[in-house]
This record gives sequence, structure tokens and C-alpha cells, in this order.
Amino acid sequence: MGDLTQAQFDSLLGWLDADRNAAASKYERIQLRMIRIFACRGCNEAESLADETIDRVAAKVDWLIANYVGDPTLYFYGVAQNVFREYLRRKPRTDPSPGPASGAAKSDSDERSHVCLDNCLEHLPRENTSLVMRYYEGEKQAKISNRKRLAQELGITLDALRIRAHRIRGDLRKCVLHCLEQAPAQCNEFGPNAY
Repeated sequence: MGDLTQAQFDSLLGWLDADRNAAASKYERIQLRMIRIFACRGCNEAESLADETIDRVAAKVDWLIANYVGDPTLYFYGVAQNVFREYLRRKPRTDPSPGPASGAAKSDSDERSHVCLDNCLEHLPRENTSLVMRYYEGEKQAKISNRKRLAQELGITLDALRIRAHRIRGDLRKCVLHCLEQAPAQCNEFGPNAY
């Protein structure tokens, strides 16, 4: 959540669902999915692009409540697609043309890894997906604070949280390695069929 006020956030949740818990759950799923897809597309600013998308949607939430007809999730993904296009335009071009073997092979390998990770996250229990995503979010002091907060929410010690996250990560690693051995699917695109 970038520049969102509490009032905008509350309105956004109200637009997603009348039930506050259901709205929070939808919000979390939308945010995680956008992060995964931005990352799958090779974006190393996936979290900030997801936040930017949410901020843009929240800025129009009053208009959306009054005028938008349809699944709010699809509106988020449409805005995300535009945010990604803008990201590509402002992204500096550092390497003019990598060699066909090295650059293309690395890109394909990264793409396959992201697809496999996304598929494996989909098959984890939802609470495990949420835990592992929250456990690794942030950097430096923010990451430490997030982990303390997560442990408090779960009513467990930091050591117990580390062990739980380590086990989930181990399961994910096995799943991704198994997936990479199989014929991987193409990377998901934004659109209703991808979700």
C-alpha cells in the first residue's frame, strides 16, 4: 500500500465485498497474484508495481462504486497491464542485445522457474502461501519488523515462525524442482483466463 489513506482503503475493501473478511481475502489474493505475474514477466519491482496498481484503483474507487459493472478483480488486472506497459517504457535498456544462446536460455529458464513457483504456490494451503509470502516480504529492518508482527499474529515465537517458513520453503523447493523436470507451461499473461 503506497499512498493509500485509510478511508480509500476502507472504500476499496467495501467495493470488493460487503463482508469485511471476504473483502480482505479478495484484496490479498489480488495483490499476491499481481506480484506473481509482474515477477513472472521478469520485473524486479513486482511489489512496488502491485502497490502502484492498487493505489491507482483506490484513487478511482468512488467512481468505480458508482459506475463499474463486473468483477473488480478484472479491473485490477486491466490497470496492472497498463502499469506494466509504463514500467517497460521507463525501464532503462542496459544490454542492447544479448547473445542468442546465453540471454535467451537464461530468460527461458527464469520464466520456467517463475511459472513453476506460481503453480507450486497455487497448490499449497492458502495459509502457507500467505505465511511464506509475508515471511520474505520487505528488506532489512522492514523484513525483521514484518516477521515479528507475523509471529505475534500467529501467536508463536520467532524461532517457531522460522522453522515453519523453512519447512514450507523446503516443500516449495521440491515442488519447483519436480515441476522443472516436467514440461513447463508458458508464463501466465494478464487476463481473465489466467486467474
